Amino acid sequence: MLDLFSVACVLGGAILFMAGTIGLLRFPDQLTRLHALTKVDNLGLGLIVLGLLPQFGWLTGVKLFCTWLLVQLSGAIVTQLIGGAIRTREPRR
Repeated sequence: MLDLFSVACVLGGAILFMAGTIGLLRFPDQLTRLHALTKVDNLGLGLIVLGLLPQFGWLTGVKLFCTWLLVQLSGAIVTQLIGGAIRTREPRR
């Protein structure tokens, strides 16, 4: 049963990563592309980590959780920096 849970979570995370990549390629401007990537990639990585947790021991689980948390925090900061750079570069409307 845990194996099915792991497969479902990892597959769901991979599908979300693929959706983010499609959004990156299809959306018209930089801010919507950035939004698409950050939202689905954060959720996709969370699902993959959640799917891998039952497969490893508690120490590796803590490392996976810390890695996910680091990606969450750094992703939010980098997204703000990139968004600010895009907005200052765009002409005023």
